[in-house]
Amino acid sequence: MMKRPNVLYALSAILALALNVRGMYAQAMQEETVPSATVALRKISLFSSGVAYFEHAGEVSGAQVVTLPFNLGAINDALKSLVINDSGAASVRYPSEQTLYRTLRSLRIDLSNNPGAAAILESLRGAELQVNIPSAVTGRILGVEYRTADIDARYPPASEPWLSLVTVQGIRVFPVKDIQSFSFTDPRINGDLSRALDLIMASREEETRLLTISLPGTASKEDGTRRPVSLSYVIPAPVWKVSYRLDLSQDPPLLQGWAIVDNDGDTDWTDVELSLVTGRPVSFIQNLYPPYYLDRPVQPLAIAGVAEAQTYDSGWGGYGERAMADSGPMAKSLSADSGPGRAPAPSPASRATARGQALGDQFEFTLPQRITLERQQSAMFPLVENTVQVEKTLVFSGERAEGGGLSHPAVSAELTNTTGMKLPAGPITVFDGGSYAGDSLIEFFPMGEKRLISYGADLSVTGALTAANSQSLSGVTISNGVTVISRKITYEKSYTFNNAAGEQKRLILEHPITAGTELAAPATDGILSLYERTDSVYRFSMTLPAAGAAAVPFTVTVREESPRTERITLAQSRPETFAAYASNQELPAAVRTALLRAVELKKAADAAGAAQAEIEEQRNYRISEQERIRRNLEAAGNQTPQGQEYLKRLVSMDGEIDELSVKVDAVRKDAQAAQKAYGEYLEGLSL
Repeated sequence: MMKRPNVLYALSAILALALNVRGMYAQAMQEETVPSATVALRKISLFSSGVAYFEHAGEVSGAQVVTLPFNLGAINDALKSLVINDSGAASVRYPSEQTLYRTLRSLRIDLSNNPGAAAILESLRGAELQVNIPSAVTGRILGVEYRTADIDARYPPASEPWLSLVTVQGIRVFPVKDIQSFSFTDPRINGDLSRALDLIMASREEETRLLTISLPGTASKEDGTRRPVSLSYVIPAPVWKVSYRLDLSQDPPLLQGWAIVDNDGDTDWTDVELSLVTGRPVSFIQNLYPPYYLDRPVQPLAIAGVAEAQTYDSGWGGYGERAMADSGPMAKSLSADSGPGRAPAPSPASRATARGQALGDQFEFTLPQRITLERQQSAMFPLVENTVQVEKTLVFSGERAEGGGLSHPAVSAELTNTTGMKLPAGPITVFDGGSYAGDSLIEFFPMGEKRLISYGADLSVTGALTAANSQSLSGVTISNGVTVISRKITYEKSYTFNNAAGEQKRLILEHPITAGTELAAPATDGILSLYERTDSVYRFSMTLPAAGAAAVPFTVTVREESPRTERITLAQSRPETFAAYASNQELPAAVRTALLRAVELKKAADAAGAAQAEIEEQRNYRISEQERIRRNLEAAGNQTPQGQEYLKRLVSMDGEIDELSVKVDAVRKDAQAAQKAYGEYLEGLSL
């Protein structure tokens, strides 16, 4: 049967040695350890922003040590917010994120990489060791070497470790598998082994980190005088939730609110004062727990070294005088001088079904009785129970009606917060007539405010929407050659309602606000009044007649108006534009007449300009022809028959050019006069 290296025996020896040393080490430390104290958890404040404030308080005497366990996800917040109130200078210790690895690496016996027995012995070369094989042999470790051995023909050769010891009898070599036990004669190595095993055991609590708080106090530990101490901190916590019940069948209606609280930690809440805070404070996490290292530049050593060889070019020309710098002492280097109390504990909440009070910009509910809630448990506690002012109504959404077809209004209630408390957001279960009526949601509800809640649909009432847009002219002005046309765009929406119930009902119409418009007085065929507005809707209140009334169905109309302005610079407009506006019957008669006159002047100016351009084009053509004939004359010579013909044509063309030049001057004056008349007319036009 194949034999394997007896590593288990070696490890057993290590553990036996470690346990023995650990026991002696712990006993010695116990004699010098500061006594541990328990400071009970007394107060918890849960915030709607996802954090919780914990406060521990009690009495201690002399120097004490308090240990607080924290979940790994909470350690950064604990380090950021921990407050200690004690008469002495307290201190806090905790294992950093890299403590285990770095500490194991720093010990004389390194267990950071989970080494085997051979690797441990190899790493402690030079240490004195006693091995039992089975007789005891003592010597210093020279090293560990690996030898190949054919253990079984069915398997390839295996490599086995052999230990070399320097003894008084010389160097002795043993196979590690034959060692039944071994121990180190150096007590420091044994102490480091015990400490390494303690660290490894503690590291198994991967999700928990311990903060050890030392409270030295002012008296010796023999003094029995007791003093008050308190510890507080803020850590992440489940958001506390709230749910409401609204009973409309009571007179007056009753609103009841319950707070839902979760204890997801590993500590029982025993007889603590619980406060629930609603608000939105700034909260963030900063990585204070893991060590943080900065990269620093590497500077060369300030060593003089060897002077570098230099060569110089020869000079030339005059250089002139040069001022020499003073060879005074060097300037001294400049230097700049770099130029504790306890943080106060938050004031305790006042006591108050929960009593509410302002807490800065937030609101705090304090339960009247101290509570007990075991770890990993949840509970519901009464938050508010009070009568509220409620008016039943229907709410019809104009935005939903824009989709077309018939729609039903929502069965709603208008609540006024008369509880004297700021109520957090949450669901509301509505009861009416002694039974369940529906569910609703409400946002954060300040004191004294009104809010609408909807918890169903009224199938006995239907509504429909028709929409129409129109545009009308509201005014025209002409001044300094600019025409300003003011128009008004009207958005009209008509809502038709039919109430099939045998009783009249109050209805609130939510009409979406059209951007850029102003509300005109609503035309109405019933009772319609502007109730209130929000950023996005107008709310109109009305009373729907009962079925069979003469006014059923009836229509209400909401009208919104948006002004539009059009500016026209007349001097830059084409005649067709003038003609279009002059024929627009919406414009006043005086404006149309003025624009027709402008059209006439514009046409006259354009005609004069066209005549000028035509005559100038004729003259320019003759001038270019004259230049062509002159080049031909130079080529033919003026004594040849062809040259004589060119001379005659030049003389005739000179006469034509002179006549056209006279005409150009005349039409240019006419064009300038026509354009001037047009411009002066536009500038002087004012209507």
